[in-house]
Amino acid sequence: MKPFDHTIKEKLLAKGVAMPNPDSVYIADDVDPDRISGKGVTVFAGSKIVGKNTLILPGTTIGYEAPVTMENCLVGKNVRLNGGYFQEAVFLGDNVFGSNAHVRSGTILEEQAGAAHTVGLKQTILFPFVILGSLINFCDCFMAGGTSRKDHSEVGSSFVHFNYTPNQDKATASMMGNVHQGVMLDQHPIFLGGQGGLVGPVRIGFGCLTGAGTIVRKDEERPDRMILAGGTKSVSLPRRPGLHTGAVRIFNHNIQYISALISLSAWYAHVRPIFAKDALSKKLITGLQKNLAGCIHERIRQLEKFCDTLRASQAHDRILIKMESARKQFDANMDQNTLTSQGQTFVTRLTALAADDKKNYISVIQHLDDKTKSLGSEWLHGIETSLAEPLQI
Repeated sequence: MKPFDHTIKEKLLAKGVAMPNPDSVYIADDVDPDRISGKGVTVFAGSKIVGKNTLILPGTTIGYEAPVTMENCLVGKNVRLNGGYFQEAVFLGDNVFGSNAHVRSGTILEEQAGAAHTVGLKQTILFPFVILGSLINFCDCFMAGGTSRKDHSEVGSSFVHFNYTPNQDKATASMMGNVHQGVMLDQHPIFLGGQGGLVGPVRIGFGCLTGAGTIVRKDEERPDRMILAGGTKSVSLPRRPGLHTGAVRIFNHNIQYISALISLSAWYAHVRPIFAKDALSKKLITGLQKNLAGCIHERIRQLEKFCDTLRASQAHDRILIKMESARKQFDANMDQNTLTSQGQTFVTRLTALAADDKKNYISVIQHLDDKTKSLGSEWLHGIETSLAEPLQI
């Protein structure tokens, strides 16, 4: 590694990056200045930017409230990262993230998704408009829902996704909404009440609301439901370490989650590039695709670790057999480069609508007619359901 000098920082300043106190900003020598826009980008005092994959598009503000450490993040237009640590995350644009953030790899915030202060994320995917309150741990989650910033899915403050089990596995990813409907930005928002939690893996339908203080332990995939749960009674029961209850349900939720992410990879491969109009935007989409691939591999890895803990019990042989076939299916379909006829028709229509440079991703999707939306949703749902089928409980 070459000795550090000020050449990279000087290049950024020369191209227009604002640093009100440049001597207090650290830019690592592996950062590529050509991947950082000089238009409207501001880096405030005490911030650190490291990593050769770092990408920053116009209008981004870094460290306004407190110093930011950014490592190999891909940041779209008009993003505000106000303070904290951000590692290998993707922000697709118009995102705001409060101070004391702890955001790690596998995190994707699509347009206008954001969070207030003291929020921890890892392997988290938020579709457009989703907002997280303060003091939240929301790792290993997917959340969609909502039609605009005024009609958005939200997670209340002091919410926790419980994603680590007493049996020491993390096959616990939870899904709020789904991919094939969520991408159309026309579903009822989901609200998870503050000082509550989810015991993963669970699935929550569009339009559902959980009351403040509610801990959700069961699936509710029916839409537009109110979920209220009181505290449990104080009991002490014998426990057998290593015993997995509901193993089939856990396995099924995981293969459905992975299948959904593989369908999302088709969307990222064929739809997102339509809206990448310049070199930096194209690099953002390429990074987005790689980030999602990493999410898929991580979920497969965690599911395999879960299955490894079942091998001592012959009662779970059919899960282990199913895992072998599921892994082959996932490997064969990881890269969704072949369009079905429905997908091709949808992408062709979308390409024509996006030809106007003044139209962005959000505005085009919001104004699709019902027939076109159905084509797109059926294409993605077809990918998801063509992969590993759930085991019957």
